Amino acid sequence: PGLRATGRRIDVLRGGTMTTVQDFPGRTGLWEVGIPPSGPMDDLSFRAANLAVGNPEGTPGLECTLGGPRLEFSDAVLVCVTGAPVELTLDGTPVPMWEPVAVTAGSVLDVGTPSDAGLRTYLAVRGGLDAPLYHGSASTFTLGGFGGVTGKAVATGDILGVADAGPGTAPAPVPTENRPDFTHTWHLAVTEGPQPAPAYFTAEDLQQFYDTAWTVQTHANRTGIRLDGPKPTWSRTDGGGAGLHPSNLHDNPYSVGALNVSGDTPILLGPDGPSLGGFACPLTVVSGHRWKMGQIRPGDTVRFVPVTDADAAALRNTPERGADVPLAAARSAPDGGLLGRIEPFLDRPAVVYLRGGDDSILVEYGDMVLDLGLRMRVHALSEALAAVRLPGIVDVTPGVRSLHIRFDPDELAQHRLLGVLQDLETELPATHDLVVPSRTVRLPLSFDDPSIAEAISRYRSGVRDDAPWLPSNVEFIRRINGLDSVEEVRAAVFDAEYLVLGLGDVYLGAPLAVPLDPRHRLVTTKYNPARTWTPSDAVGIGGKYLCVYGMESPGGYQLVGRTIPIWSGYRQTPPFEDGKPWLFRFFDRIVWEPVTPEQLLEYRAAARAGRFDADIAEGSFAFADHLRFLTENAESIAAFDARQAAAFEAEKQAWHDAGEFDRADAAPIEVAAVVDPLDGMPPGSVVVEAPMVGNVWRIEVAEGDRVEDGVPVVILEAMKLEMPVPAGSSGTVLEVLVAPGAKVAPGTPLLVIGAPA
Repeated sequence: PGLRATGRRIDVLRGGTMTTVQDFPGRTGLWEVGIPPSGPMDDLSFRAANLAVGNPEGTPGLECTLGGPRLEFSDAVLVCVTGAPVELTLDGTPVPMWEPVAVTAGSVLDVGTPSDAGLRTYLAVRGGLDAPLYHGSASTFTLGGFGGVTGKAVATGDILGVADAGPGTAPAPVPTENRPDFTHTWHLAVTEGPQPAPAYFTAEDLQQFYDTAWTVQTHANRTGIRLDGPKPTWSRTDGGGAGLHPSNLHDNPYSVGALNVSGDTPILLGPDGPSLGGFACPLTVVSGHRWKMGQIRPGDTVRFVPVTDADAAALRNTPERGADVPLAAARSAPDGGLLGRIEPFLDRPAVVYLRGGDDSILVEYGDMVLDLGLRMRVHALSEALAAVRLPGIVDVTPGVRSLHIRFDPDELAQHRLLGVLQDLETELPATHDLVVPSRTVRLPLSFDDPSIAEAISRYRSGVRDDAPWLPSNVEFIRRINGLDSVEEVRAAVFDAEYLVLGLGDVYLGAPLAVPLDPRHRLVTTKYNPARTWTPSDAVGIGGKYLCVYGMESPGGYQLVGRTIPIWSGYRQTPPFEDGKPWLFRFFDRIVWEPVTPEQLLEYRAAARAGRFDADIAEGSFAFADHLRFLTENAESIAAFDARQAAAFEAEKQAWHDAGEFDRADAAPIEVAAVVDPLDGMPPGSVVVEAPMVGNVWRIEVAEGDRVEDGVPVVILEAMKLEMPVPAGSSGTVLEVLVAPGAKVAPGTPLLVIGAPA
């Protein structure tokens, strides 16, 4: 007999489609360096499951997306499953959801797949799952490879520990009135801001957001939910120095629940979404309704309902938050998202205070331009706010000209925080007096590295093959900046000192940096649509900003090269600081040293082994010195700007002439309508249907193949996950009705299986 581990455990007999360990409220306090909060996407169901078994509501449990897990328990324990309706069995016998269920030692709990409305289920165990904390939380962030037990989704063969139960409440079923509604048409309560009309969108655009029934695309997951619907008309023609598209802005922090309009595509940002980015957000889902984002599935419909601050507060703390339509919607009115304003005075810029849902304020300085003085004021405000030690502050995240403050609205009232911010503004130093610590960090860069060609190749084959920035991002950068050769692009990259203005631009300490010398500021626009894959540590330029991708991820910056790892995960060796897996600090100055692709591979291997120590020198950056430099070089800077602006306008006109701004997305392969798939088939034949919206990824069988009941016959791709569709019965495949690439909806016939002979 084998050895049995001591302690209570759960053996994972089937991992499910995407099952992860989460806790509530997740990993807070690190938004400023690009570490997302994660946590349960449907916090309402998750917290209810914990309370039902007598745990504190934030205790670690399981989030199960689509197909749920099959789990064997070593000891008797109390469990509760909540969320989307599924078939739930204990040793083959159906048991109820939303109620505590006593599991005996050796029993097997099987969590099924939501067959209709809803997408995620949640499992709580009395005492909670025994998972290590990473930066204060057990929540899994699979893209970053940390949290949970392994940093990944729960897999077949894993073993989960069960913690001992501490003080708690008496177990009890979740009251019926506290159980949420599940539907295919979701009404999300929103507030306007932080970037509504008229600065970015027109009033008609805002009304269109409310009037439209938005369709959820297949690309809907924990990072964001993409929506299909009409394009906005926008209140401006481009993003200026931030990019060619009017959606582009100088990078600012995002709120979870923000409607992020990337190009012309609206995306609801989830708890694993980016902390910083360069796209406008006209609306934000209020915290009381963000649970719905965890249950929205591809093919569902989303409607946005404007609510007031008072309505948002009610939705946080009453059973009505689980209802489909917010009760206060009819008496609510949009207010433009503006909470307050301070007019400019001497060298002090204008300040506006913008709403980011009911739990965030975005402070924006000055005009919509790149101005290092504005970024230094953002830093000064952040330092002053930290010194106040105001209870209720959750995260403080700087952008290029903005500061995002997330707070607990039940502990810190919005109006009180607004008053503190306005009072602090009057006490900040004059802009020209600001000085900050600033290290010089020298790192290797393989210019136009082979990994960049791979990313472009994947984009051309899987996303779009006719974009203006193809076949070479570097050549596109040359053209849009009016340079004579690619070598001039290379020279600008290696001659520049890049000042780090933000961290976490594309997750995990990724620096958002800009050349100190304006003559080195290459301007580009971002991919539209974005890449689905970018190699880790790729270096890109978007607008006038440079970013390093700290992990493999989607992305939109034009790629110029690759460097060493900038994120160290669990173990820190030089040049990383103990307890800080991110390499850079705010206001670091990055200097690139040219290396060959082969040399870079050696440096990357040394860095992963802890044997690479970057050249880092301490220093400071004084804004007064920078202003003096700009004055002394004003003439040549103006000449550079004029040439760049002319090339930028020429490129924009070329886009207009080519119809780039009016480009329609490629239509997916549609499945031909089948009136009756069983017509002409032998008696006893059955049809295998698609369970949800998705794209056909693979056909696992061919006509004439013998299949067994439950064996996967078709693999769908939805939400960037592979979803197996099993045979409904044993028999012979008589006809395959779809092909790879086809878009399917719930109920679409996939194939016909004949009865066994």
